[in-house]
Amino acid sequence: MGEVMVEEYPFVHVVTTVPSPIQEVVPKPQEDWLPVSDSRKEVPSPQEGWLPITESRKGGAFTSAFHLLSSGIGIQAFLLPVAFSKLGWFWGIACLLLAFAWQLYTKWLLVQLHEPGPGNRYSRYLQLSVVAFGPKLGKLLALFPVMYLSGGTCVMLINYGGGSMELLFRTVCGDSSCIANKLTGAEWFMVFTCLAIIVAQLPNLNSMAGVSLLGAATAISYCTFLWILSITKGRPAGVSYSPPEAESRMARIGEVLTAIGMIALAFRGHNVVLEIQGTMPSNPKHPSQEPMWRGVIVSCSITAACLFPLAIAGYWAYGNRIPANGGLLSALSEFHGQNTKKLVMRMIYLLIVVNSLCSYQIYAMPVFDNLEFRYISKKNKPCSRWVRAAIRVFFGGLTTFIAVAVSFLGSLGPLIGGIALPLTLAYPCFMWIAIKKPRQYGAMWYLNLGLGCSGIILSVLLVAAAVWKIVDKGIDASFFNTHLSPLLKPPQS
Repeated sequence: MGEVMVEEYPFVHVVTTVPSPIQEVVPKPQEDWLPVSDSRKEVPSPQEGWLPITESRKGGAFTSAFHLLSSGIGIQAFLLPVAFSKLGWFWGIACLLLAFAWQLYTKWLLVQLHEPGPGNRYSRYLQLSVVAFGPKLGKLLALFPVMYLSGGTCVMLINYGGGSMELLFRTVCGDSSCIANKLTGAEWFMVFTCLAIIVAQLPNLNSMAGVSLLGAATAISYCTFLWILSITKGRPAGVSYSPPEAESRMARIGEVLTAIGMIALAFRGHNVVLEIQGTMPSNPKHPSQEPMWRGVIVSCSITAACLFPLAIAGYWAYGNRIPANGGLLSALSEFHGQNTKKLVMRMIYLLIVVNSLCSYQIYAMPVFDNLEFRYISKKNKPCSRWVRAAIRVFFGGLTTFIAVAVSFLGSLGPLIGGIALPLTLAYPCFMWIAIKKPRQYGAMWYLNLGLGCSGIILSVLLVAAAVWKIVDKGIDASFFNTHLSPLLKPPQS
């Protein structure tokens, strides 16, 4: 798989045989910060102060809540009513409640594992994985999920943000002679990326707090808009709440597993929890767990207040008539596009664009952090403003190329999401056992072992269901052929 190099700086750098911009930085935990018994102040290592994740440690509960909300709520939540249409009322709500409680618990584990002991801080997910499972197994288990959930999410945000920008301008200027209607999908992706790169010039994760606040506000707004519109517009004729008949028993099992996957993947952001906590000051008297956990509670409460009404109201309004490959926005466009004001649709598209721009910054930050580490490892000095700008332009260009070249990446979302799911539901449980070493056969040992094994089994089942669906239905794997995501189906004219 690769090798581990110990540099002359206080880092252990994980290297793979295939170069990747998403490789991680693994600082030695005992040198991340050292407690000073007299002053009780934090003493960070010099190189930690040069990297964008840990450069500024002035964050708090509110800034962490902003980051978590901006990275945690996305348009993947539009699929929740689709999941309910496959599961029905009881099992849909039960699975949503279970997924919410499970992901909240694993976030609590990550918050506690960020500082498992005095003088130890793990500010990157792959770093914690290597410490818990060892260099080889830690890289093997966590490298691909971290890579996908950072770079892959940025690619999807370009797809969603660029597509929403295209739809926004279509509704603003309906005239075919308008220059906005002459831009191709790839050109809209480039416009979105240029805006994202401009925002990315902020130096570090803590300086993105205002951007994350805007991202959180827009995510809350479009979720609220959609579930309120679903209720006020009323139900179309022929709405039923009985799960549709499947072609075979195997098809029915596949539909159920796909629906469970939609619910599980609606909760995201675990791969940046440790990074967000790394922006907070910490010392033995005031550890970072306290404000971070307050931020988690606030963000998860608001997330629940967005996702539960979205799922319940969306399913109530459209039942099993909701488009299986679309979502709530697609259903609103299909059934109420004629009697929905253009101003409302413009507002929703604008909110999605702004939220995608803000979320891009959070998910790109681990990549920026790693690329800057490579620079300071060779030069033994901080990145200049121009070097940082070049790194951000490089990553923006790379993600745009992938978004244009592999525009069908969203069709592989259930498959890749199933592979990455253990990072959210399973690995934190096993990390707790490996690092905290709870009493064997005790309550915490059984709880984490059971949840960890269940997360792995669920991941295997979701991957199997995704593969079966691809084999059965196929995918439109056309390269360099940009098209709108089904989640962004425009209103009917």
